[in-house]
Amino acid sequence: MFRLKVVTPHRMFFEAAVKTLVIRGIEGDLAIMKGTTPLLTPTKISVCTLHLEDGSKKEAALGRGYIAVDQNGATLVVESAEWPEDIDLERAHKAKERAEAYLQAKDKQIDYERAKIALAKAINRINAANKK
Repeated sequence: MFRLKVVTPHRMFFEAAVKTLVIRGIEGDLAIMKGTTPLLTPTKISVCTLHLEDGSKKEAALGRGYIAVDQNGATLVVESAEWPEDIDLERAHKAKERAEAYLQAKDKQIDYERAKIALAKAINRINAANKK
């Protein structure tokens, strides 16, 4: 078991002892466990999996961020974090449609990078909500 904190700009999303955290880093999936070599790396928009002390698991939809692992545990700082049951699926589908429309627009005023991130977040939220 190790101590995990998941922090967003607005709140402490999760803080508890966990067996394993599986998260998407920029170079692929990472499994963080007690004794993992210290590291600091960016994370991608993804669904993470928390394996809890009682043998159960929880998943959460995460925005971009980074994870810091040291001998005391791990801290995951992300733009956003949501439990699947808290995701408004209708809102996520509308956000996906908006982002797709922006990306298809020929308007030079569109910030395509921002639209791609919005699309990735919406798809991630939809995938997380559909897993519950």
